[in-house]
Amino acid sequence: MPPISDSEIHDIVQRVMQRMGKSNASQSNVPSSPATNPTAQTGKAGATVAIGGDHGGFDMKAMLKTYLAELGFGVVDCGAYDKNPVDYPDIALAVAKMVSEGTAWRGIIIDGAGIGSCMAANKVPGVRAALCYDYATAVNSREHNDANVLTLGAGLIGNNLAKQIVKTWLSTDFGGGRHQPRIDKIIGIEKFYMKAGK
Repeated sequence: MPPISDSEIHDIVQRVMQRMGKSNASQSNVPSSPATNPTAQTGKAGATVAIGGDHGGFDMKAMLKTYLAELGFGVVDCGAYDKNPVDYPDIALAVAKMVSEGTAWRGIIIDGAGIGSCMAANKVPGVRAALCYDYATAVNSREHNDANVLTLGAGLIGNNLAKQIVKTWLSTDFGGGRHQPRIDKIIGIEKFYMKAGK
């Protein structure tokens, strides 16, 4: 089966959003080009995105590095630098640490399924990593959960969908409002266990 094109993905998203009663949401959240989306063009907090991938995510990482630059972001490659086997927790830590310390505005980690990297990144204080596999999870993770690290499974999604997810995730703002107290509770859990561990 041939890979799904970006335009086909956009059409699918529009149909889903129309069924949900949000026909205009897909147009506002999926910009057609960086020029129509100031966030994608200039980013925030220095517009630096830290990206990393293990051997299973190496090819997708290389593709996304180029794509991020096209969108106007600065990119820091946290490895791996070849296809030799590496341990995904090491890559996840390198990316998550940059986000936690404020060196990078956001982080993206790619491994085979995206699950292990998500688990590892979420152990780093200040990181809210989300595994996304479609448009809806990309929007939800940002709008509701204020995710600052995105994980992707290179063995589960193709390049076109990965680009759609990344573009959507980077251009979706946190909704605040009713979601903020829930984020505060996540941060509270983290702080409690940090204190308990000392």
